Amino acid sequence: MSSPVILVTGAFGALGQAVARTLAGQGARLGLVDAAPGVPPALAEEFKAQLLLPAVDLSDADATRQAVARIEGHFGAVDGLVNIAGGFRWETLEAGSAATWQAMFTINLLTAVNTCQAVLPGMLARGRGRIVNIGAGAAAKAGAGMGAYAASKAGVMRLTEALAEETKQRGITVNALLPSIIDTPANRRDMPDADFTRWVAPQALADVVAFVLSDAARAITGAGIAVNGQV
Repeated sequence: MSSPVILVTGAFGALGQAVARTLAGQGARLGLVDAAPGVPPALAEEFKAQLLLPAVDLSDADATRQAVARIEGHFGAVDGLVNIAGGFRWETLEAGSAATWQAMFTINLLTAVNTCQAVLPGMLARGRGRIVNIGAGAAAKAGAGMGAYAASKAGVMRLTEALAEETKQRGITVNALLPSIIDTPANRRDMPDADFTRWVAPQALADVVAFVLSDAARAITGAGIAVNGQV
């Protein structure tokens, strides 16, 4: 696929920027979507050749469809989707609230559901597409305080599997990457005594994203691919 159009959600964050740089370096045309109210000036300059869409609420299905329509109108299509938008909250059930479970569902799973639904009509009409969802290795077994987060990321994996089954004979692949701990500024702040060298560098994960989007991975669909670093 030459000069594919890739939609990246959560594009202004640490992983989103790494993915955007990697894909742009390979010649992709990008729709970079984020909930942030504006585009940081450095990103606006770096990605001036791309379409940057701030202040998009991906938990709102209509807003999501409008963002996808803008990208399709600008580039003509959306060939690939990378769902990075998400968040984390550590909270025990004993001291916590059901609102935390709702929040994790909304930011981690509902955003992915909405973006997948929004890009599907175009992909199905063209008979091709690549979808990569960012799940989490922690979804396989929740530790203390991880229930809401792990449940929402387990939902991302089930979404991936179900959609892959729906589309596997229609030219679309759907896969999830399951990283351990990503080496981001936020994670370093939260775990200052950890050995950061063991974590997954955003660039390393971006390289896996690029591979799964490529034709070299055309036979892979419905997979949950562990990306553990040295954790």
